[in-house]
Amino acid sequence: ASCMLLYDPLPVESHIDHYLHDHFNSEIVTKTISSMQDAVDYITWTLFYRRLSKNPNYYNLQGTSNVHLSEHISEMVETVLGDLEASKCCQLNDDGDVSPLNLGMIAAYYYVQYETIELIAASLTAKTKVRGILEILSHASEFGTLPIRQGEEKALRILARTLPSKLPDSAQFSDPRTKALVLLNCHFSRKPLSTDLRTDQKRVLCDSINLIPAIVDVISSNGWLKPALAAMELSQMVVQGLWNKDNVLMQIPHFTREIVGRCEAYQGEEPIESVFDILTLDDDIRNDLLRLPDDKMADVAVFCNNYPNVDVSFEVQDSDEITASDPVQIAVKLERDIDDEDDEEDDVNESDLGKVAAPLFPKEKREGWWIVVGDTATNTLLSLKRVNLQRSQKVMLEFMAPDEAGDHTLTLYVISDAYLGADMEFEVPLSLLPPSSSDEEGSSTE
Repeated sequence: ASCMLLYDPLPVESHIDHYLHDHFNSEIVTKTISSMQDAVDYITWTLFYRRLSKNPNYYNLQGTSNVHLSEHISEMVETVLGDLEASKCCQLNDDGDVSPLNLGMIAAYYYVQYETIELIAASLTAKTKVRGILEILSHASEFGTLPIRQGEEKALRILARTLPSKLPDSAQFSDPRTKALVLLNCHFSRKPLSTDLRTDQKRVLCDSINLIPAIVDVISSNGWLKPALAAMELSQMVVQGLWNKDNVLMQIPHFTREIVGRCEAYQGEEPIESVFDILTLDDDIRNDLLRLPDDKMADVAVFCNNYPNVDVSFEVQDSDEITASDPVQIAVKLERDIDDEDDEEDDVNESDLGKVAAPLFPKEKREGWWIVVGDTATNTLLSLKRVNLQRSQKVMLEFMAPDEAGDHTLTLYVISDAYLGADMEFEVPLSLLPPSSSDEEGSSTE
């Protein structure tokens, strides 16, 4: 018998039954599964199905006959699809047909667990601020498997005491989600961590940058403006390792509170408020303010030259003919402002355009921009698109005009997902005509 153990390979068992919800959800979104029967057929193609009858006890099967097998699978499919329907990821009708819903599509697009999307949708409100979104983010199921090593609870408790914002009263230091929240807070406060915690923090940051766009999409489908802007701000904080209230100059490599203090106290013709202001200073003044050796000065120059300088132009289509409650289209163009000298020298590498300079973010990141039209007066988000930008990018935003005729002022936001202080906003005036009487008569007779 011992020889058998040594020479016969152990059977590999399937664990798909523990992860079936997310598999099913993505197959429903791609229309591979559009009915209960499709879901049952899907399972018959898996290793799980092959192993069911071979090792019934392992899978809690009552017997190995065909009836037992098909009952077990049908019950499992019903449970999984029932859970997905309860979390508003898909819709089931009486005939057993399955169709995807908005939350399911967001989950599948960003590879986010269905429980996370359900939690995000249930927790957000029209008034959620950055701190609220940070707590929702840290409760994502993705962080449920973060290890809590021996002695770490104490270390996390000590770290939490030194953070600028208090943790929620419900926080338990034995909970991986509290650990995720503490590690995110430490990242924004730039606190030194042990090697193990730093490894965990890298994982949290890489997951967060994928989860935040999903949060933005859930907020956007509710049509809330301020929480969407807050989530976008959180994305910048995660990439740059700063709080949203920190001075934007702190993003620049090697900049310390002392250097920023000298920049703030500088009494020149223009105050130093943005990354571009550092570039426009005379060399001797810049050297006196920064007091950095040449190699660090070179890092500063690289960051400042990579910092996005984007020109935005937009045009409301047929702006003279828009009627209240009619569709509106706004054409927006983003264009990266590249130095003429650089362009002439032809040393602008296209693949380097849009690469984010973020020394504290653990992996390479490309610039993303959210383009948003909203009404600040009513906290309404009307339209949202997310784009990547190399040299230039055009996008068309569509939404329904407000119901009342007359003059309205909407706001166009162009928001970076990676840099603080790079966001832009523009007023979009709209003059809406009253609906013509023939329109109204037509609609009343329908």
